Order: sequence, then C-alpha cells, then structure tokens
Amino acid sequence: MTRSRVDTVEDATYRRTDWYAENLGARTYVRCVFDDIDLTECSSRGAVFSDCRFTRVRFNASEHVESAFTGCVFTACNLFDAEFTGCKLVGSEFADCELRPVRVLGGDWSLTILREADLRGGSFQDVRLRETDLTDANCTKAALTGCDLSGAQLDGVRFAGADLRGSDLGDLDPLRTGVAGAIIDAEQAVALARALGADVR
Repeated sequence: MTRSRVDTVEDATYRRTDWYAENLGARTYVRCVFDDIDLTECSSRGAVFSDCRFTRVRFNASEHVESAFTGCVFTACNLFDAEFTGCKLVGSEFADCELRPVRVLGGDWSLTILREADLRGGSFQDVRLRETDLTDANCTKAALTGCDLSGAQLDGVRFAGADLRGSDLGDLDPLRTGVAGAIIDAEQAVALARALGADVR
C-alpha cells in the first residue's frame, strides 16, 4: 500500500501508527515527529525527512533507495535488517538504537552521530562517512569497504575482524582504536605503520 500523495508534510506528529509494509513513495516530511510507529518492511524511494524525530520506530527489514534523512534524531529505534541504498543521512543522530545488521550501499552519512553504536556484522560499502562520530562504536566483524572516513572520530572503535579494505583510514590512530584482527589492504597497512612511527621504505 502506498501512502496518499501529499507533496510536503510539515510539523506533523504521528503516534502509535501501523504503517507495516507501506510504500512511502517520495513524500517530504519536515520537522515531523514519529513516535512508536511500525515501519517494518516499508519502502521508500526518493522520500525526504528533514529535521524529523523518530522515537521507538521499527524500521525492521525496511528498504530505502535514494531517500534522505537529514538532521534527524533516531532514539530507541530498531533498524534490524534495514537497507539503505544511495541515501543521505547527513547530520543525523542515532541513540540507543538496534542497528545490527544494517546494510548501507553508497550514499552520504557525513556528520552522522553513531557514538557507542552496535554495528557488529553491519555493512557499509562505498559510503561517505566524513566527520562521522563513531566514538566507542562496536564494529566487530562489520564491513566498511571503500568508505570515506576522513575526519571521522574513531577513538575507541572496535574493528576486530572488520573488513576495512579500500577505506580512508588517514585519521585512524591505531593506539586509540581497536584494529587488531581487522582486514586491511597493503596501502592501509603502510599508513598504519607510519602512524605508529615506523619508517616504511
């Protein structure tokens, strides 16, 4: 089922609503509040959520293509098995959310706040993560391949068993980040060795 066609919705509040398996289409929501909404298996293509708040929203197994969630706040939301393809989440914040295993292919997640996020087993492929705050995030056995992590805050991140090949690790301090067991390529290995003060020749 597709949501009724309305170009833009502003300052609306939705509470305890069942939108299970709905197609959100390409609607635009501005400064809206979503509280205790079931978006399980919903889909969106070209939808825009700007400065919205999501609390206890279930995004389980939802699929989003070329949609935008910019400047949004997600609190206690469940994104189990959610998939984002070519989406923009610039400046959004996740707090106390279930994010595993989220799948992200392409798109821009710059300036996103994912502090202490549990991203174990998640997948980020070719994603722009510039200046993203991943402080103390658990990325054990996650895949962050081909990602732009320039300027990202990575202190305390656990990358054990994570696949980081092709990602920009120029701002990663191996003394402040758990990289033991991470999978990296030769170029990254040289960069990390130099970060440790080694003279690579």
